[in-house]
Amino acid sequence: MDDILSIFDLLLTPIYLFAVWLIARRIREKNILDKPEYKYFVKGLFAKIAGAFALGCVYMFYYKGGDTTNYFQSARAYVNLAFHDTPSFLEGWLGRPTFYNIASSFTDETGYPVYYHRDHHSFFVVRLLIPIVFLGSKSYFCSAIITAVITYTGVWKLFKTFIIEFPSIKKELAIACIFIPSCVFWGSGLMKDSFTLSAVGWFTYSFYHFFIVKKRSPVYIIQLLISSFIIISIKPYIFFALLPGSILWLSNNQISKIGNAYLKFLAGPVLIGLGGLGGFFVLSKMGDSLGLYKVDTVFERASIVQKDMKAEYYGGKSFDIGEFDGSFGSVVQKAPQAIFAGIFRPGIWDVRNAVMFISSLENTYLILLTAFLLLKLKIFGFFGLIGKNPLLLFCMLFSLFFAFSVGLSIANFGSLVRLRIPELPFFVSGIFILRHLYEKKTGKKVKI
Repeated sequence: MDDILSIFDLLLTPIYLFAVWLIARRIREKNILDKPEYKYFVKGLFAKIAGAFALGCVYMFYYKGGDTTNYFQSARAYVNLAFHDTPSFLEGWLGRPTFYNIASSFTDETGYPVYYHRDHHSFFVVRLLIPIVFLGSKSYFCSAIITAVITYTGVWKLFKTFIIEFPSIKKELAIACIFIPSCVFWGSGLMKDSFTLSAVGWFTYSFYHFFIVKKRSPVYIIQLLISSFIIISIKPYIFFALLPGSILWLSNNQISKIGNAYLKFLAGPVLIGLGGLGGFFVLSKMGDSLGLYKVDTVFERASIVQKDMKAEYYGGKSFDIGEFDGSFGSVVQKAPQAIFAGIFRPGIWDVRNAVMFISSLENTYLILLTAFLLLKLKIFGFFGLIGKNPLLLFCMLFSLFFAFSVGLSIANFGSLVRLRIPELPFFVSGIFILRHLYEKKTGKKVKI
């Protein structure tokens, strides 16, 4: 990968790392006396940087190129163009040019981008990476450091949201939000997933503070709008799962504040029903923004994509939840298989390579812990605890919605281990919270 790496990767990377360490250490020391969770701050940040490095090395030296190097090459070409033809650069970066008039602006001297404006979801990532690659001195690893630092903010905000509600399990929530190996690896480098995972964290943080805690600061609305825009611009299906869960979170939070048990019993179904209808209405009205993922075509598209990804050229790395068409009834029948695949696969029995093995270890632990809690709490007790806590309910609803959408439309393990990472912090946090509530209820420690 001589065209990706340069002497600046060797010379500048240690300098960038040292600067980040100094700033992060200062932030930790400034906050740790009043906020003990900051003991995880530097470790989490450098775990994310390590993940970004590992991702780059795997793609460059094992796969010999791929998405992350393509994004970097595209952003670097635009940075070079800024010094050769500034008007064309601004048109390409901020405007709406066609593929043809942008392609003619690049030369051998600037390099050629892989992603043009034909794939607007991928090109949006290039738009985000252009200033990052500039600040990274056109070095891949320096750009990876900056990307990891920026996207870590959303992960950290998600962690802080959870510990407000459950301060006694900071360690478990730090593992769930910051240190899950799959999220560290796939959600830290120059990839779509790094930005969407961070945006989901920011969305949850701002939604919680504005709607649940009721801190009516315009800052939270701005954060909500920006994070929503980033999610929709890169991976609209994440928003497809996020919005209904958020509205039901708000509805359940209002129900939990009703003191009278009889009124709570009457109001519960009404508020939850209105929340669900509200989410469906908003998604329906966002058809143009969601593109291929709009409500009236999403199931049909899932059927087409799932059939394509089971094709022979995936060489044994695919899985099958069974045939279904685009009808609602057919999709509902496949919901259990899709949700199980979206949360718990690949399992040990699916392993074909090292990346799948790491994911399978995570999933084995989740299967054991989930099964244990289901057995100990019984089915009704398990879901009863979920229903009593609005944040826990949101975690599980988002995880289930997301797992359903991914498991339904993805039939290839290589894609699944990467695309499922936005749900993992929520599901793992939810399981740890359930374990905490079980231990609190019974006084027994769970050793799993």
